[in-house]
Amino acid sequence: MNKGKISFGKISTNFSQNAEKIEASDSFGTFGPPKAMELLEDDSKEQEQIKEIMGITSFGKKARTFDIKEMIEQVKATAREITKNPEHEQEDSEDEDEDELTGPPVPVNLEQSTSKEMQKTSVNEASDSDEEEEEEEVNKLFIPWSREATITHGNKAVTAISVDTSGARLASGSVDYDVSFWDFAGMDSNMRSFRTLQPAENHPIRCLNYSGTGDLLLVISGASQAKVLDRDGFEKLETVKGDMNITDQAKTKGHTAGLLAGCWNPIIKEEFLTTSADGTVRTWNFYEGGKNHKSIIKCRAQNGLKVSPTAVSYGREGKVIACGCADGSLQLWDLRKSSVAPTSQIRKAHLLGEVTSIRFSHVGNMLLTRSCDETMKLWDVRKFKTCVHSVGDLFTRYDTTDAIFSPNDAIVATGVSLRKGESEGSIFFYDFADFSLIQNIPITNSHTIKLLWHPKLNQIFVGTGNGAIKCLFDQKRSLRGATLCAAQVHRKAQHSEIVSTQQVITPHALPLFRQERRKTSRKQMEKDRLDPVKSRRPDLPITSGQGGRVASSGGTLSSYVIRNLGLSKRVDDDQNPREAILKYAKEAAENPYWITPAYAKTQPDVAAKGKVSAADEPPAKKTKES
Repeated sequence: MNKGKISFGKISTNFSQNAEKIEASDSFGTFGPPKAMELLEDDSKEQEQIKEIMGITSFGKKARTFDIKEMIEQVKATAREITKNPEHEQEDSEDEDEDELTGPPVPVNLEQSTSKEMQKTSVNEASDSDEEEEEEEVNKLFIPWSREATITHGNKAVTAISVDTSGARLASGSVDYDVSFWDFAGMDSNMRSFRTLQPAENHPIRCLNYSGTGDLLLVISGASQAKVLDRDGFEKLETVKGDMNITDQAKTKGHTAGLLAGCWNPIIKEEFLTTSADGTVRTWNFYEGGKNHKSIIKCRAQNGLKVSPTAVSYGREGKVIACGCADGSLQLWDLRKSSVAPTSQIRKAHLLGEVTSIRFSHVGNMLLTRSCDETMKLWDVRKFKTCVHSVGDLFTRYDTTDAIFSPNDAIVATGVSLRKGESEGSIFFYDFADFSLIQNIPITNSHTIKLLWHPKLNQIFVGTGNGAIKCLFDQKRSLRGATLCAAQVHRKAQHSEIVSTQQVITPHALPLFRQERRKTSRKQMEKDRLDPVKSRRPDLPITSGQGGRVASSGGTLSSYVIRNLGLSKRVDDDQNPREAILKYAKEAAENPYWITPAYAKTQPDVAAKGKVSAADEPPAKKTKES
């Protein structure tokens, strides 16, 4: 089959006439500049012809072209302007101003006054900047105590205070075993708690701590078992009690002595720790139900014996645990490294005595401790050898006295107890930088024990020795919290007024005109009291049963025999017992029931029946002659 040759032609307006056929050949043509230029010219001509036929001016936007020489000249000009001296610029500007000035010249006095005003404004700006710096310094050291509100917990010392992270609820504990819950949004000026309970029965409350989410409350009491309550006070968890007969505390599942302190992990919301007088610190997982501790730390004194960690705190990252012990030592533990030996410790951080409080700063590098040796010290965790600052003469009677940081770490505060002869307890506020005394605020006529400075509310809560909780706040800089309930006025219940009409008693009046005697509620109450349904009388106790059993019929053999046989017929007390027994002799002989039928088949026959003669009887024993 013969195929035609393939031919190519240039595109033109007249495709049939102007197309030049190019026959395909086995060899390539020649390449060079002259032919290339001719092709470009032919393409441009063809494009112009197509534009004329289609009636358009162009096929689209052309590519933007740049002139390199012009761009280089522009860059040089900008570089000259930048490197030009400012003096020449001022001279040029003055010449330009002189050239542009129109009208009469400005008076000399006016120029001097304007220059003085400019100098005054510059001085004022400098003074304003100094005042702003002073205000910033004052704001850093600001203490919200212009207003005060009092919450009455009870009559005994408040030894535990905690506020949730949102600042909506307050929980307080005391040595009277009670834990009270306070809702700021639901209270009025009377400051009444919405719930009070005794979670640890007859054990004083030592520590309360809300979780990071604010939905759980950790209760540390004098008992060996910690409890976790929800926001409304209902129990969610109770840790297990350890075996006191086991000497190795790591082998027991829980504490074997009274608790001392505890807190939640700030990062891991389900983890919390507790310390006890058995010399251990145990961490727990909330979701495991408190059946077994997660990890254990054994605190040791310098002589190798166990020592009680009286104060404990988590680091801000939740990885380091700081313990203050009863021998005055401080120990830092990092469970990621080891739980056998502390990461760093100071044996004689305080004198021999209980460390009442230990707190990390909000930044996390500084550690504040308070002890029963009447001192408060500041430590740097990065150089944990000597204290940075220290202050003394801070008397305390309670082993839970607090020392806290302000929300911006610029102030440290602590409370003191009353000495003999003193009549007013107060809080001391010190500057973080040099521990200089900023303010001494008197609180009440009793000891100041617990302190809490809430960062969101900007309010200070103080637990005192007379059962009152003082809320210090500022009307402008404090938010929500005690400011909500302090402004609400207590409204008394509006009782409906009843107009009583006088009743005329006419006993001898006719029935038509006689008034019905008003029935008093007393008689009706007496009748309802006798009615078991209306009075809701509880079920009466079960009197039947024996040996501690309360069953109506009894479950032992003796009770069955007594019920069916012994007590089937009542025996009178005046009846002769011999006659009562012989009454059944004839019936027992005729109808034997118990003994005779049982031995009838196995008993042998009697060989000789009858009475024994007197001759066969053995002789009587003779009496001994004296």
